[in-house]
Amino acid sequence: MYIIRQAFQDDTDQILAVAQHLDTMNLPAHRDKIVEIVRRSEQSFSADAVPQERELLLVLEDTASKRVVGTSMIHAQHGTRRAPHVFFRVVKEERYSITLDKYVVHQCLRIGYNYDGATEIGGLILLPEYRGRPESLGKLLSYVRFLFIAMHRTWFRDTVISELLPPLESDGTSALWNALGKQFTDLTYQEADLLSKDNKEFIQALFPHELIYTSMLPDRARNIIGKVGEEQKGVERMLRKIGFTYGKQIDPFDGGPHFTAHTDAISLVGNAIRGRAAEAPATDAKWGMVASEHTGQFRATCGHFSVAPGTDGIRMNEATRAALGLDVGEEAWWVAP
Repeated sequence: MYIIRQAFQDDTDQILAVAQHLDTMNLPAHRDKIVEIVRRSEQSFSADAVPQERELLLVLEDTASKRVVGTSMIHAQHGTRRAPHVFFRVVKEERYSITLDKYVVHQCLRIGYNYDGATEIGGLILLPEYRGRPESLGKLLSYVRFLFIAMHRTWFRDTVISELLPPLESDGTSALWNALGKQFTDLTYQEADLLSKDNKEFIQALFPHELIYTSMLPDRARNIIGKVGEEQKGVERMLRKIGFTYGKQIDPFDGGPHFTAHTDAISLVGNAIRGRAAEAPATDAKWGMVASEHTGQFRATCGHFSVAPGTDGIRMNEATRAALGLDVGEEAWWVAP
């Protein structure tokens, strides 16, 4: 069986091994940073944590091998006065020449900052050997965050954002950064990426605040703006299915698109059901996710579940109840995509 649960310090080495498969800004493949991320996450699960400072790390555990095989994250607020959310707005500028009777639409980038930011989801990584399994583990890792948001709606903002990776160069760098960011900062992509994990002030200080015409960039850099990399196409499909759209904003480092949605309009948030554990599901049960905090810790799993007609009973088998620490009649949450 596979269980989603909150991360603990004992998981550090296994989380680092997972992070090394992608090495993202949210979950960098650096042990000291993983230790700090897990520490903040443990604090964030406390009911009295400062709402905008919550940074929650969830792990997917293969219970048979006691192995952490995937991660996903929720940042309650991405963008504060101390650490604004930095992005490029992708805008159009229209021009017309009477003399030439010529109308032109330019794609432009303008640096933007958000000091009262949205909730951000990120840190989604699943080990390659666990992809494509019948349990739909990638879907579980991605979607479980919205079930958690539904369970703790007041902790989170009214907008959710997800930053997806664009097509990258063969060496893992960004064509957009090489053509643009490097020219203003004299930093390599790797140097800027590492520095920005803790401090983005250099972007505010050194990037131009005027319009940047993308027609002045090399084709290779211009063509990745707002595009989703092949490895992220599945994530894009899942996000669009539940209500996300491209927000006409991109990451200033790599050009990856930002997808956004109103929190309560996300189907997995709006359709989540609060009920009680009931006995085995009907034969027509749907694939979905069920979660509980009955043990004092968040735990979730996927499988086929149903709601007993005319009741608040969420039907699940005995193994699922045991994995979640539930007895029949105890509170649980359920949602089906």
